[in-house]
Amino acid sequence: MSLLDEKDEGTTPQHGYEAQKPAMWPAGVAVAALLLAAGGVIWSITLQSRLTAAESKLASAIQQNADLAQKIDDTNERMKAQGQALAQSVGLTQQQLQDKSNELVAEQRRSQIQTARLAREQRATEAQVGAVQGDVSNVKTDVGGVKTDVANTKADLAATKTQLTRVVGDAGVMSGLIAKNHSELVELEHQGDRNYYEFTLTRGAPAKNVGTIKIRLRKVDSKRSKFTLIVSSDDRNIEKKDRNIDEPIQFYSGKTPQLFEIVVNQMSKKTVTGYLSTPKSAPQPISVP
Repeated sequence: MSLLDEKDEGTTPQHGYEAQKPAMWPAGVAVAALLLAAGGVIWSITLQSRLTAAESKLASAIQQNADLAQKIDDTNERMKAQGQALAQSVGLTQQQLQDKSNELVAEQRRSQIQTARLAREQRATEAQVGAVQGDVSNVKTDVGGVKTDVANTKADLAATKTQLTRVVGDAGVMSGLIAKNHSELVELEHQGDRNYYEFTLTRGAPAKNVGTIKIRLRKVDSKRSKFTLIVSSDDRNIEKKDRNIDEPIQFYSGKTPQLFEIVVNQMSKKTVTGYLSTPKSAPQPISVP
């Protein structure tokens, strides 16, 4: 075979394909149409299924909405009833609050009145305390002065006490302490051992009651410092002649005889001054109103 023959053999089938190609186009179109129809059916079925599901969901939603609306109505009814009860309760509470407010205002007014009264009383008390403190200060000052006077008196009494002496009386009995002046007599009275009665006698005058006895000055000699007394005791007269100043004049008196003493410690031309000393157990003079 020649090259030309081979070429012809190789090209012969190509011419056969080209001769058959125009016959395949209708089949492709039919297939495409078939596929398109099948896709439309499938899409339609899918859409119908989705529509049915949507309708089901819509019906369910409508039922849920109906149930929800019923629940809302029920809730509204309950809230309405609760609101009415609450309104009534709030009305009572407001009245209670008003009453409590009025009570608190009244209590506050009473408290203010009480506070004002207490303030006035406090000011009055402070004024009284100030006055008392002033009085106390004055009393302290007075007490200080009294203490000073007492101290001075004690010093004077101590000095006087050192001057008191004991002397044997005209009856031979040791006398107690004798006072030579009024200050020393005051010291003896403070000791409280005996009773003391001061006197002043004038020559020529009637007898004078001294304690439970009577004494009369018969004679006085100021130059010699001597005097004579008449003592009346227990219905008898006793003459004490020419006695000296500061000499204890002793005698016994009373139902149960006790020692009495007369001491003259001052003398002038016509008078003598002194005191009578008696035991504590001796009778006391009767006071005549």
